[in-house]
Amino acid sequence: MKDASRRVRAEGLTGAAVAAVMQSTGLTHGGFYKHFESKDELLLESLHEAFREIGDTLVGAAEQSRPEAAWKAIVKTYLSAEYCDHVERGCPLPTLAPELARADKEMRGRIFIELVNYKDRMIPFMPGRRIADRERAFFVIFSTMIGAIEIARMLPESAMQEKVLANAREFLLHSF
Repeated sequence: MKDASRRVRAEGLTGAAVAAVMQSTGLTHGGFYKHFESKDELLLESLHEAFREIGDTLVGAAEQSRPEAAWKAIVKTYLSAEYCDHVERGCPLPTLAPELARADKEMRGRIFIELVNYKDRMIPFMPGRRIADRERAFFVIFSTMIGAIEIARMLPESAMQEKVLANAREFLLHSF
């Protein structure tokens, strides 16, 4: 599933055709449908894996820092050139959000569950005393980071990308 998830993040929803994912995972057409009811099921499993993978990375960074600096470790990890350069290993939101927003209502409901689980993993590390404060911080921090990564990835030169990432990093680290 990790290979399929990375392929979806790297190529997008339309780029990760069922046939290509089947080929990379060694499944036949019949084998695919024994594992998944549809391409939507593959997408949901890929999103689940993507959120698990980036969540593990961010939680690991947070847990290796002092508790009061855990959220800062998340920001530094997320807004790094390394992360920006590797679409296939990162958070699916900077890459897939526009496509996910166009999914049908039922699919968006299922995507929402994955988003809530991701948020819930990050909330313990966010700044703030109350849960409501931490949740607000999560949305501000992650919205800023997602946008910064999207913009940086569009830029043609690494120096320009790093400038966007550094500005977003500095802004966030000094805002809470």
